[in-house]
Amino acid sequence: MRTTVTLDSDVEQMLRERMAREGVSFKRALNDAVRAGVPASDVPRVDFSTSSVSLGRPIVDLDRALQVASELDDADTIAKLRAGR
Repeated sequence: MRTTVTLDSDVEQMLRERMAREGVSFKRALNDAVRAGVPASDVPRVDFSTSSVSLGRPIVDLDRALQVASELDDADTIAKLRAGR
């Protein structure tokens, strides 16, 4: 099958490096990369799950987590400036 694809520059660079390293054509490098990244349909998929555990009640209001992180960062910056670092 013949088709046109638009590759990001970093992907093209990876393919060109593979071509040089393995001495293969662009078509071969691209097909091998796609095959490696797309599982065959007859390969059974393995379900993955993780268990969760309760970490207890948060000691910080997580609705404001980014604000808290920013305030801690600001306090650290102020301390460094006062110390002359």
